[in-house]
Amino acid sequence: MPGLEMDLNEEAHESANFYPIDWDDIVEYDGPAHQLDYDFVWDDGSQDGVQGDGTDGVHGDGTDGEQADGSDGVQADGSDGVQADGSDGVQGDGLKKRKHYPNDLKIAIYLDLLAKTDPPVLRRGVTKSVSEKFGVPLRVVQAIWKNGQDGGIERIVNKYSKNCGRKRVQVDLEAIKNIPLKQRSTFQDLANALGVKKSTLYNRFKEGYFRRHTNDLKFSLTDPNKIARVKYCLSMMDALSLSFNPMYNIVYIDEKWFYRTRKNQKYYLANDEERPQRTVKSKNFIEKVMFLAVVTRPRYDANGNCTFDGKIGIFPFVTVEPAKRKSPNRERGKPFINLFQCLHNFVLLRNTSLFTFAGELVTKAMTSVTKDVSRDFLINKVLPALKAKWPAEERGMPIFIQQDNAHTHIAVDDPAFVQAAQADGWDIRLTCQPPNSPELNVLDLGFFAAIQALFEKGTPNNITEILQKVDEAYQNYPVDRSNRIFLTQQCCMMEIMKHNGGQHYNVPHMKKKTLEQQGRLPITLKCPLQLRNQAMQFIAT
Repeated sequence: MPGLEMDLNEEAHESANFYPIDWDDIVEYDGPAHQLDYDFVWDDGSQDGVQGDGTDGVHGDGTDGEQADGSDGVQADGSDGVQADGSDGVQGDGLKKRKHYPNDLKIAIYLDLLAKTDPPVLRRGVTKSVSEKFGVPLRVVQAIWKNGQDGGIERIVNKYSKNCGRKRVQVDLEAIKNIPLKQRSTFQDLANALGVKKSTLYNRFKEGYFRRHTNDLKFSLTDPNKIARVKYCLSMMDALSLSFNPMYNIVYIDEKWFYRTRKNQKYYLANDEERPQRTVKSKNFIEKVMFLAVVTRPRYDANGNCTFDGKIGIFPFVTVEPAKRKSPNRERGKPFINLFQCLHNFVLLRNTSLFTFAGELVTKAMTSVTKDVSRDFLINKVLPALKAKWPAEERGMPIFIQQDNAHTHIAVDDPAFVQAAQADGWDIRLTCQPPNSPELNVLDLGFFAAIQALFEKGTPNNITEILQKVDEAYQNYPVDRSNRIFLTQQCCMMEIMKHNGGQHYNVPHMKKKTLEQQGRLPITLKCPLQLRNQAMQFIAT
């Protein structure tokens, strides 16, 4: 252009070293060319927080992050070293952040400078040594020295240390209640419904503004079911003292499936560790065994020593038979005639089979449990174990075996069971818990979940190991924890009466472990008189 003199040998301006052109941003830019702002892009390779005039965060007068108004690093919103958008020196994605230095670090740097020089003269090499010592850029040390010479410590510290930075994003947490539950199953769905970022919502969650809830399906109850539940709770209470039955004469039985492994299992791995490889032929046919567990409340003496752990036994529903096929692990069973065994089978078992198999036996889980199987387990396994382990001093008292209302269970007045239960002077009776009431059985209330967790630590590989690991988990379960479950059941019975037989309540917590350590754990709980009257009025209407 005419009249414009240009010296091609002139060196580039000093600011050109700190404001290079970012060609990647220009390639991705879609707007008009005259709106390009080259000074807006910072170089990642430049010193931390160095501005165009070579000072650390200096804007205009060479102070540390100061503006024309003299505030210490305060931008449009008044924060120390914070830009207009509230971020800590972030101009755009992938760019260098301007570092924020706390007051204690600035003061330590200034005191170290004073110790190594005579004010107001800054000796040669001191600035570099201090910057290397504290790991900060050279310009930061120079700016701190200049501010300290101008106003001392008060000039170094940040002016706005409390009410600065980006304003807090306001989230209307009351609006959560108006959002449908189907839109509140994940953080992303809830954030979209509230119109906020997912990270902001998660920060509010960590601060305790709202909670996560895992909702489980429960049995639907009819009016007769609710009345039966309340009647059961009242029957477990002493009419005069209003205290619950200590439940020493109640034996709880229930069935549970134990699987060899879970379909989805959580592990904690190192960053460079390969994930475990678990394989099965079919996820729908993982080995499993059903067990019948029998427990009652433990007994303690006056000194707190356990005299009876309450563990009657846990019995697997399995059959043991000869191998039908040959495999690398076993030989096939060979049949032969055993006259004594044939006579035994015909007379006692009404089995006309003439052959007995010799060979390796295999354990197989029962695929179905019928009433005949349930009766056989009660008469031949549960009753003998109960009579063998029951405390001798309590033999004359009535013993109630409580079962649920499954269709495969026998009736409470089954003749074969009654005959076996009343033999030898025993008074053992069979009773049923209220329908759709798993929380009224201590096994479903917490015992099964506990031994399930212990069982999964064993990682069994076959049915034989499943039997072994389940029995170990059952025997190793602490007796004191088993005793606490009976108190939890009493708490649940009071909640059932409060909700008129309903099932939608939170299981109460009474810090039983702490009370036990202090020696103040009660044997039974006492029901308030008002609650008992409410329950009596409910069943009357």
